[in-house]
This record gives sequence, C-alpha cells and structure tokens, in this order.
Amino acid sequence: MSPRRNRPRGGESPDHRPGTAPGRYGGGGATESWQGEEWSVRPVSGASAQGKRYRCPGCDQEIPSGIPHLVAWPEYGGIDDRRHWHKACWNAKDRRTTRVQRSRNAPRY
Repeated sequence: MSPRRNRPRGGESPDHRPGTAPGRYGGGGATESWQGEEWSVRPVSGASAQGKRYRCPGCDQEIPSGIPHLVAWPEYGGIDDRRHWHKACWNAKDRRTTRVQRSRNAPRY
C-alpha cells in the first residue's frame, strides 16, 4: 500500500472557497458579513509582531507573540477598530455569548 498524499499532484489545484486566502495563514484578506456590518478579515502569521501580545475578543484569552491569528475590523472603521482574533474564535463568533465574564484580577486590555 502506498502512503496517502496530502498535497495535490502536479497539475491539480487545491479547492478553496472564493474570497478566502489560499493556504492556512497566507495571502490577502476577505470581507465577511457579521452583526449587520461588513468586516475585513486578514490572516496574520504572527512572525512580524514579535514582542506584542493581543487579547482575543472571542475567548478573552491572550494571543502570545508569534502565534498565527486573524485581524478583523469593520469595513468603514479606523485603525482603532481592529481586533486580533484566534482563527477558531472568529469562526465560532456566532455561537459564543455576547458578554465574556472576566475574573476580578484579570487585566482589562
């Protein structure tokens, strides 16, 4: 029995949805509709943000430096409206509760 091929062969192209970036975290961004607004969503490799930490609004957990994630902002928002999300949290944003409860001693950033 020959091993399973995970990559497409020479002339084949991988299947992906239109409007999404090819690859796991590479390429450009996409526009998605959420909460009645258009959002720009861009994958970030995390390598360019060494030393920076972000807090995911989906799970309220910290995204450590160097971890791939997504940046999302309202289509007509400014730089201050950008939010860094875990990829899984962004995909599950409609299934999460609207208010995340923090512990008393958790930082508020």
